[in-house]
Amino acid sequence: MLALLAAATAPENLSTFSPASPAAEWTRELFVLVAAITGGILLLVEGILFYALIRCRRRTGPADAEPPQVYGSKPIEIAWTLAPLIVVFVLVLLVGRVLWEVRPDPVAASAGVQPLHVTVIGHQWWWEYRYDSYDGRDLGGIVTANELHIPVSPPNGVQRPVYLNLQSADVCHSFWIPRLGGKTDLLPGRANTMWLQANEPGLYLGQCAEYCGTQHANMLLRVVVESPEDFEKYLAAEAKPAADPTDKVALANKEAFRSQSCVNCHTVRDKQDTRANGTFGPDLTHLMARKTIAAGMIPNTPENLKKWVFSPESVKPGCLMAGFDLGEKDMKAVIDYLTTLK
Repeated sequence: MLALLAAATAPENLSTFSPASPAAEWTRELFVLVAAITGGILLLVEGILFYALIRCRRRTGPADAEPPQVYGSKPIEIAWTLAPLIVVFVLVLLVGRVLWEVRPDPVAASAGVQPLHVTVIGHQWWWEYRYDSYDGRDLGGIVTANELHIPVSPPNGVQRPVYLNLQSADVCHSFWIPRLGGKTDLLPGRANTMWLQANEPGLYLGQCAEYCGTQHANMLLRVVVESPEDFEKYLAAEAKPAADPTDKVALANKEAFRSQSCVNCHTVRDKQDTRANGTFGPDLTHLMARKTIAAGMIPNTPENLKKWVFSPESVKPGCLMAGFDLGEKDMKAVIDYLTTLK
């Protein structure tokens, strides 16, 4: 029901009935089969009920006559015992088959299979992604936030399953991309796993599906599925440190940022200056490469970035990021520096 409402109210396609991965397709087929079986039972029971209401709506004898008494019928009792057992048995087989198919079972890199392994960490209220390995290569834990990039895996091409190691930094969250598969919970102190495999390139949206606090509804998910070539370019770009300023103004802007308390919560990978090494907030090394900020809430533009950095409560009430009260000059310098992080 939630998927149907989301599909009806959102401009993007969030419907589980428009699958773009094997796991989502199996889930859709299971829903259709279960709905058909239970719908058939509903029609049968309601049909008998309406037949009885219509057939027996009038008495055929005296008003005070007692109707025939039935004290038991072995065939009927056997039927209404066996029929539910058979239905339940069939449903168990159907659900068990799908659970077996979508179980997380990481495969080793081999001919025709190039898996991607990513650690996903849920925070209040944003997502952290650590790219661990791809096609057998150690990626060194490339860290990004809120926007997950994965390679496409066409049905008749090289298979590129994406295995996710799901963890929580605080409370319970749940990772759910309706068109790519079912939801899996992120639990404090425990790692869960799931896998994705997108058949078509494009942008797939999702949502934290476990209530996790004030901004649960605005803990959005964005999965960018791209060609293997574009994905390799993305990994190469994300692995690079932040670009070094080349003029006095840019150096002054960088120093203005580094002198703020931002560096206590955020990391900006820089060979020359390691002051920004916080891990509480998102990694900002390639901030402007992301299409949105505030976990998918607003487009990533200089104007929105300024509002988000200096007045986060006006964008996301209850968020754990503190705003800054700076002069216009320092404010401009910080934003100018952040916009160079591409």
